Amino acid sequence: MRAPILRWSLLLVSVSLLVACGDKEEAQAEPSSALTVALTPVKTYALARSVTVSGPVSPYEEMQLGVELSGQRVTALNVDVGQQVKQGQVLLELDHRTLDSSFAQAEASTQEANAALTLAQAQHARGTKLAAEQLISAADLDQLRATATQAQAQLATARALRDAAKLQRDFAQLRAPADGVISKRLVQPGQVVSAGSELLRLIRDGRLEWRAELPENQLAQVAVGNEIVLAYAGQNIAGRVRAVTPGIDAQTRTGTVYADLPSPGPLKPGTYVEGRILTGDGQALMVPSAAVVQRDGHSYVFVTQDKQTVQRRRVRTGQTTQGRIEIVDGLKAGEQVVSEGAGFLGDGDRVRVVAGKKASTP
Repeated sequence: MRAPILRWSLLLVSVSLLVACGDKEEAQAEPSSALTVALTPVKTYALARSVTVSGPVSPYEEMQLGVELSGQRVTALNVDVGQQVKQGQVLLELDHRTLDSSFAQAEASTQEANAALTLAQAQHARGTKLAAEQLISAADLDQLRATATQAQAQLATARALRDAAKLQRDFAQLRAPADGVISKRLVQPGQVVSAGSELLRLIRDGRLEWRAELPENQLAQVAVGNEIVLAYAGQNIAGRVRAVTPGIDAQTRTGTVYADLPSPGPLKPGTYVEGRILTGDGQALMVPSAAVVQRDGHSYVFVTQDKQTVQRRRVRTGQTTQGRIEIVDGLKAGEQVVSEGAGFLGDGDRVRVVAGKKASTP
């Protein structure tokens, strides 16, 4: 009798131990399956609104310079790329020997016509006195008057021809139409040039601007006078929006913003830089940047109502500043989002909320 009783006693003890061990394992498994996270409420913050976009640095006004004479050889080239020039400065000269000869001939013809006019006027004056004394006929006086008038017309013609010859002579020198910087040179000394061909290029006043293409929804936020900040070579270069295109391109659905750069610094024409257009102050719902996770090309946050389980929610984000990111759509003020440990979570996961501690890894 004692042996069966002993066996039953051992069996009961074993079952009790197994149940106790199972309860202990279940109690240990429950907290280990819950990830440790920290929560942060969605709040409204003051936000300096801005639009970030990239674009090229371009000359505000770039002049293509050429000459008005054809078949002339370049005898002197006085500038090179990057050189500062003043308005009226001679940039290049053409062979002007033939033009000098034509001008000298026109000048001589002018002097000859002037001498003929002086003589005709003197004869007319004497004839007027003689006619008053009836020493010459009225017909002779008319002839003297006509001769003087003709001499005066011939002098005017000679002066016009002289001025045209001088203008042609001046065309042999290409002068800077404004202060600026030579940005391109397309001619060499000794080259025979043609009228209208581009020989030099000049950036007027050395002035540069930044141009950016914006989609129509962002273009509507930008106004003339908005400040811009370009980050380049470790420094911020400030500017201001000068103009915004009034229409949208039908093909690209974009418009262009033109911004003046009063102090371009190290920027050169053609440099492609990212800029931030400051469009004004406003209010925005924001969460810590760590609360937003990227999955499958979309932005998500994890929210909780009971602080025990989380739900994944897709959101649309905006600007990022000072460690916070703007939530454009998907959240309301006051909702609790996981701010630490969100990267380890999935939809419906159990969590254990703590204050300011990093999430446990799975």
